[in-house]
Amino acid sequence: MADSKGTKAAGPASPRMMFVVVATMVAMIAVPAALTLHTVRVPAVVDVNVVNPSPYGYTVSLLLFLVPIAAMLCWLFPREDVRVSKRAFGWTLALLFPLGAGLDFFFAHLFFTFGNKAATLGIVAPALGGGVPLEEYVFYFTGFVADLLFYIWLDEYWLAAYSVPVEKRMDFQRLLRFDPWSLILAVLLIIGAILFRKLAIAEPGFPSYFIFLVVGAMLPSAALLHEAMPVINWRAFSLTLFLMLLISLMWEATLGVPYHWWGFQPQRMLGISITAWDYLPVEEIFVWITVTYTTVIVYEIVRRWKMSGRTMRGAFMGGGYNAS
Repeated sequence: MADSKGTKAAGPASPRMMFVVVATMVAMIAVPAALTLHTVRVPAVVDVNVVNPSPYGYTVSLLLFLVPIAAMLCWLFPREDVRVSKRAFGWTLALLFPLGAGLDFFFAHLFFTFGNKAATLGIVAPALGGGVPLEEYVFYFTGFVADLLFYIWLDEYWLAAYSVPVEKRMDFQRLLRFDPWSLILAVLLIIGAILFRKLAIAEPGFPSYFIFLVVGAMLPSAALLHEAMPVINWRAFSLTLFLMLLISLMWEATLGVPYHWWGFQPQRMLGISITAWDYLPVEEIFVWITVTYTTVIVYEIVRRWKMSGRTMRGAFMGGGYNAS
């Protein structure tokens, strides 16, 4: 198709190209930010043993997720012109929340510390190694909900012009397709992290937390990215990612770590920390990037399945439809 001057109009960008665009946007901000933060040599430290500088701070801070959740629920679900797949929403949370809960239940005693009990309600939730603050489970649950609702709101309303048509979502043979590049990237990241920790960090340790994040993001990607990529609203994804990263970094860098709401066991980290943010491990920058990446992939795959009318086996492995 040509315009009035005879020049050829640009067609829609491919999903892979949009993926590259989003990665480039992240890099444009991340690289100068990293160079700037690297200039800081002395952190600003709060001694929580002297006074209680943030009574119930962790508890109240959960409003950073709860308020956006309430606002988006009130906006999205009553509107007749916005179609939200409630079944896809519920399935996505049911599949992903156990990742966050499992991180706390099985690994919190290995990865984290919770030094400022006065910043919480003081209710200990079950977890291996002595339990965790109840706020931890609420944090991960509301985080997944907020992440998913941001994407749905942007995809269905704010950036609806770039949403993939329903017909394209339903046009597939099977949803479960192996993506070798995701597995290759995961293996390279894990090997690189182990070698870096062994060769570049003087103190003994193993990058268990980094490996958990890589596996949690790349396993769904290896199985589902191939069929998720064509239907992701990449503009909605990019803005969701930046919103979650902004909230996360404000939470981590200015509140959670400096005021000891939570901390990290250095022997389980990669070994790269940000001095300006009270030695925040670099892994924490990537937590909500990986969460957003995984959440959007899983949601779009589940939505394709539910829209197709097929059984789970038929949709994921290839086959027939429900009799109903």
